[in-house]
Amino acid sequence: MRIGVDVGGTFTDVVGIVDGRVVTAKLPSTPEQSEGVLAAIERLGVNGPDIEAFAHGTTVATNALLERKGARTALITTDGFRDVIEIGRQNRPSLYDLTANRPPPLVERDLRFTVAERCGPEGVIEPLGETALEGVLQKLEQSEPDAVAVCLLFGYLHPEHERAVAAAVRTRFPHLHVSVSHEVLAEFREFERFSTTVADAYLGPRLATYLENLARRCDRERVPRPVVMQSSGGVMDLERATSSAAACVLSGPAAGVVGASHVAGLSGFADVLTFDMGGTSTDVAPIVDGRAERTTEGAIGGVPLKLPMVDVHTVGAGGGSIAWIDDGGALRAGPRSAGANPGPACYGRGGREPTVSDANLVLGYLAEGAKLGGEITLDRELSLKALESITEPMSLDVVDAAQGIVRVANAEMVRALRVVSVERGLDPREFALIAFGGAGPLHACALAEELDMPTVIIPQAGGVLSALGLALSEMRADYVQPLLASTHELETTWLDEALESMISRAENELGPGASLERAADLRYVGQSFELTVPAGDLAAMTSAFHDAHERRFGYRMEDEPVETVGVRLTATTPIELPDLSDSPSALEESGETRAANFDGEWDQTPVLQRTMMGPGTKVEGPCIVEFAEATAVIRPGWAGAVDHVGTLVVSR
Repeated sequence: MRIGVDVGGTFTDVVGIVDGRVVTAKLPSTPEQSEGVLAAIERLGVNGPDIEAFAHGTTVATNALLERKGARTALITTDGFRDVIEIGRQNRPSLYDLTANRPPPLVERDLRFTVAERCGPEGVIEPLGETALEGVLQKLEQSEPDAVAVCLLFGYLHPEHERAVAAAVRTRFPHLHVSVSHEVLAEFREFERFSTTVADAYLGPRLATYLENLARRCDRERVPRPVVMQSSGGVMDLERATSSAAACVLSGPAAGVVGASHVAGLSGFADVLTFDMGGTSTDVAPIVDGRAERTTEGAIGGVPLKLPMVDVHTVGAGGGSIAWIDDGGALRAGPRSAGANPGPACYGRGGREPTVSDANLVLGYLAEGAKLGGEITLDRELSLKALESITEPMSLDVVDAAQGIVRVANAEMVRALRVVSVERGLDPREFALIAFGGAGPLHACALAEELDMPTVIIPQAGGVLSALGLALSEMRADYVQPLLASTHELETTWLDEALESMISRAENELGPGASLERAADLRYVGQSFELTVPAGDLAAMTSAFHDAHERRFGYRMEDEPVETVGVRLTATTPIELPDLSDSPSALEESGETRAANFDGEWDQTPVLQRTMMGPGTKVEGPCIVEFAEATAVIRPGWAGAVDHVGTLVVSR
């Protein structure tokens, strides 16, 4: 048995795969995530010793970064560069907003210390000053940080000084978490390198404490210690995760993309946009030719993280997103969320503010009295009462208010889908939309209509697809090494030498049987950004770069010289993937209907139970399909059927 447990802001999902058969469970998240993880495994009804592998997606690092609840962190850097993490870049998220402020840096200025040393591109310019280093160690002792980030100029090329500083800190303060830039991110651009290393130090103690606590609980229950999902879409062992906190920031969303890619591929769809709507947020990502698109230019909570990650875009629109009226009298939904506790008003846990889930319940898309996670019963009267905070100020009736909330949330999610498609040079009309998460299938058809997408895919395990992605994930390690040279001057031996040094590291960490994928970062000479293409023959690399540049930016310059900036290696340990075939099941027409509102008109809408639908079962909108952990709304004008792997595929 392989299991995956994904902890979200509202629910904890668990999936087990036994001989190709998928078993699932969902329950509300707990404040202490490790308690919820073991409770989810218990809910699945399996014995710890029967579990072969356990993969875990956690929001501990994400929440600590967003809420600024990480470790008290100090920074040691080169003389004159203590403010790099605060100065940042000239780009601004709101160019014309004169009152906008950047998020404060993760390290306060009085915790940024400098040492006398200097390296340049060619090597050491000024040796490391022992006296200055001793002075920094004394200041660390006085300031009592929980973590230290070591980031020296040109440390990615010449790490000798960084190693010496880190060794001195670890010797003097063995209890401190120490992150060193050439170990975290061996790339140029000091702001991004410093920022990523600082984030790694800031998150390290919090994530390590959580994972160690979870490991102890697993040992007591005789459950295997978990492997942890990385932002890049693969898992790593517990030891590497505790020392690579910044690599786990997109742990949960990355798992969803992995699961979506596998399920869509089984149904014959290679080009899809993923749409993962949970209780707190919505994550979207592109999958092209069956492969999840990845990037190294992410930012979470205003903090740049230049690490390999699935190209996920997140917006604060989920089932628990709170509806409110702004100062201009406009209706808004999110980004503030009711979370798991108290949750939406309809949960009956004390929530009083209207949410997207309350609106869906009022419109009849969700069933009065439905049970979520086995512990929550939906109450429509509580939703109606909560919506009064919208209906009274705006002089709307309750149905109009509910429709407005859903439309506002949909608009936010459509913008997110445009970011990962249109703004990436991808035409959404050529893609299918795969909807998952507890709330995704409720909104999928409406979003597809807005983007003129022809097909919506709803997996059988859509409500827990991120957990399924965890159970399907392979061990993965990513490496990078700088290599700045024009492709006309670059010698194949240079490329091979850079790759060989990373291959030896991969074999030490993952073993000699790992599958290797080589890539290079290229750009036109003079550009300040790069695109990653497969590494190999120099002419093929250059041609692939021109193609990638045209797809991303709409033009190519074949007469301009191209240069490499870095070389990358991805090592993975493949696993045997289940076929997830669905067992035949005849649809028993129950004749159940529910009043639901579509485009302002109430209609007695057929309600189908997914458990009673087998391959070939057809659906025609308007109808509602209730899955074990989610509900799908099939709008008027849409129709489709369940395919051979149990995925509901509908087209307009």
